[in-house]
Amino acid sequence: MGKRYHVTTFGCQMNVHDSERMRGMLESLGYEEASSRDGADLILFNTCSIRESADNRFVAHLGEAKRLKSEHPDRVVGVGGCWAQSVKDEVFQRFPFVDVAFGPGQIHKLAEFLNSDSLSAQGYFEFEDFSASLPTLRVREFQGWLQVSQGCNCKCSYCIVPSTRGREVSRDPAQLVAEAEALAADGVREVTLLGQNVNSYGRDLPKETRIGFSGLLGRIDAIDGIDRIRYTSPHPKDMKEDVIRAHAELPALCEHIHLPLQSGSSAVLKRMRRTYDRQRYMDRVSLIREHVPDCAITTDIIVGFPGETEADFEQTLEVVDEVGYDGAFTFVFSPRRETEAAELGEQVPHPIKVERMERLVELVQARAAEQAQRFVGREIEVLVEGTSRTDETRLRGRTRHNKAVNFDGEAEPGEFVNVEISVATSQTLSGVAAKPLSRLL
Repeated sequence: MGKRYHVTTFGCQMNVHDSERMRGMLESLGYEEASSRDGADLILFNTCSIRESADNRFVAHLGEAKRLKSEHPDRVVGVGGCWAQSVKDEVFQRFPFVDVAFGPGQIHKLAEFLNSDSLSAQGYFEFEDFSASLPTLRVREFQGWLQVSQGCNCKCSYCIVPSTRGREVSRDPAQLVAEAEALAADGVREVTLLGQNVNSYGRDLPKETRIGFSGLLGRIDAIDGIDRIRYTSPHPKDMKEDVIRAHAELPALCEHIHLPLQSGSSAVLKRMRRTYDRQRYMDRVSLIREHVPDCAITTDIIVGFPGETEADFEQTLEVVDEVGYDGAFTFVFSPRRETEAAELGEQVPHPIKVERMERLVELVQARAAEQAQRFVGREIEVLVEGTSRTDETRLRGRTRHNKAVNFDGEAEPGEFVNVEISVATSQTLSGVAAKPLSRLL
């Protein structure tokens, strides 16, 4: 048997895509995927360092890798991603059983390490060009990622990403169109554009090739075979009217915008260095509602940022109530090493954070449940992803609004079906398939 590998992924969609590249690269080297770590010759972790909880989960998994390596010393343990980049000066001292560590921009170095004559511990942490040329092994044949940029020029006081992924760099639009065409030819029907600040795409490109994010969306929309376009994550400061109009004008661009709020208090947003205030954020929401009335809006919210008063938090609740989000990712603030927010005074006591989080989640879910009722009685296009996670006799898919749907009917993963929605909750929709919209070729 050939050598086998196992990859565990933590964190964002960018990490999921990076792991697909790792898997594709390893398969091209002759490795086969193992179903569990104890059956692998190469144990890989693709790490996240956005929140302290992600660090803690990863370190717990590393304990199992240490045990497995002690049982079979020839096993190779590798750590990639943002956490590895953030602790690059100490990773081998803290975890001497790790053989190779590499940052997000150094995935290709893993192959170099594995092909070297000596497998002595190596670390690769320089910011280099995109890894887009690497082969990928997609989780689903009909869904694909398209990384349009890497890095971030924002200086949010709580965020570690600029130090782990570097300054913002946009990829050449012609390369992106060619890659999207190749994805379509390979059976991808839904493509998700990725970037740390995806809608600031293009500002650093040479004048002769420069286009903005809305222009890129238009070019991807024109590709035959791409039926759905999504993107993540945008920044409210760069959510311009031309991008919002694109949601109304481009047939493939889905009716869903993720618009991170973080806080409804302008004072807190200023301390976060978010470069917009509450009014400017609400102006973006109003533009979305004007041009794309049925658009689903989701968000990110941080609870308990240093100095957040009860009045500040109440302003966040007001925004949540006014916008009526279709969903929200909510987080208790945790200080990150080498960030300004970690050094700020007025840290909010943990019990207060927890109590505020409970109130926030209750309101988010209540408003999301109300928003979801607009789908009841409608026939909605669903891209089938597989069987329901809670009932194997039913199918699961997603709408263009990015709502999960569990439904009765017959269809294959990758097919589009019309589903008549009968029940809606804050999290999911439920219904019965009407008829297939299309068949896989």
